[in-house]
Amino acid sequence: MLKSKIGTPLALAVLVALAGCAKKEPAADAAKAPEAAAATQPQMPAEHPVATPAPEVDLTGIAKADGGKTVAEVFAEKDALGGQKVTVRGKVVKVNAGIMNTNWLHVRDGSGAEGTNDLTVTTAGTVPGVGDTVLLTGTVALNKDFGMGYSYDVIVEDTEVTVEAASEM
Repeated sequence: MLKSKIGTPLALAVLVALAGCAKKEPAADAAKAPEAAAATQPQMPAEHPVATPAPEVDLTGIAKADGGKTVAEVFAEKDALGGQKVTVRGKVVKVNAGIMNTNWLHVRDGSGAEGTNDLTVTTAGTVPGVGDTVLLTGTVALNKDFGMGYSYDVIVEDTEVTVEAASEM
């Protein structure tokens, strides 16, 4: 009796996990039948909520932290900073709270170009709001791959977050 109660949900969880990880190959005759190729692609359910784009965050006037780094400097000096504590001041442009028991922040300070202007930060502590100016201190980690396409060349982990100015957004 106990095996049947545990076995069914466990088997279902394994099937869902495997289905999500399966590599999808394009249909061989996709050019001949576009509707067949579209049918093989995963579709978002109609009831799935669509994320609202974050409001534009003003990045002007953000001063570099005393003894700290800018976002661009963290990326430029990543090899030397790997495994080291770093302090960065910036504004939160995106928040994902409670994912894998961790809060995920994206912080920018106006430095850097596309690809080196957005620092991903993890914290178990304070969850600031989008637009808040924060002072961060955490450990730089390199080449972190969390699976399912979430891979980071540079990420700041186990970060202490101090909200210096709350946003009016």
